[in-house]
Amino acid sequence: MKLLEGKRAVVTGGASGIGEAVVRRFIAEGARVAIFDVNSERAGAVARETGAEAHVVDVADAAAARKAMDSAVDALGGLDVLVNNAGVSHVRPLHATRDEDWRRMIDVNLAGVFYLTRAVVPLMRESGGVIVNNASASGVQPTRGEGAYSAAKAGVIALTQSAALEYGPAVRVNCVSPGLIRTPMSEALFANPDVLEPVRRATPLRRAGTSEEIADVILFLASDLSRYMTGQNLVVDGGMTLPQAGIDDVLWSILERMAKKGRE
Repeated sequence: MKLLEGKRAVVTGGASGIGEAVVRRFIAEGARVAIFDVNSERAGAVARETGAEAHVVDVADAAAARKAMDSAVDALGGLDVLVNNAGVSHVRPLHATRDEDWRRMIDVNLAGVFYLTRAVVPLMRESGGVIVNNASASGVQPTRGEGAYSAAKAGVIALTQSAALEYGPAVRVNCVSPGLIRTPMSEALFANPDVLEPVRRATPLRRAGTSEEIADVILFLASDLSRYMTGQNLVVDGGMTLPQAGIDDVLWSILERMAKKGRE
């Protein structure tokens, strides 16, 4: 039997990147899926290719998000899984972050998760359900230049845990925190491989991740395979957040010299 056979799901930001991979993975596992995305053209294309439904909506708009959710629930005949994946990125020092940049980071990455969670909880408390939020490794271990983004994603982790406390046992709520994943949003980073070499070198698995690898983890959290998990944040980063910044390369060079000396 497929892992999501007969389940009904909404995936925000489902027109590209991790969201698109989730849509395709869920459908392959038997789910009916509604895509929420601001990109009408791309959302429509993915919907036609997969058999999903497309709803054009900005999750940062509370009223629009609720209206889209009501429409999706009516069309699907209910809802079993919500994946809050929609997000935007921003790189700029805190002192140079404009008010509108800060608001957009919070509105899309954090408030959008809140709006849609609030919209589905009354239904899921009655019939049961699962919510999976897409946070970020930057929400666990902030990076330079991502203050607004990191703050919003840290908020997603806290919101996940709060919702898990409030709505169990009827609703399970977990989140995933990806590390460096190659998606349309991060593609600019891959234009110059030399820039990413320090990241690759510091990552135990020595590579960036793929959208499909994150989709697999989200599928796990959405399915009964994780039925005794709630309030958890799974960091999927190839081990990137394990090293201690500033000292790891130094210690590694010492180990290399020691190994070389041992061979002499």
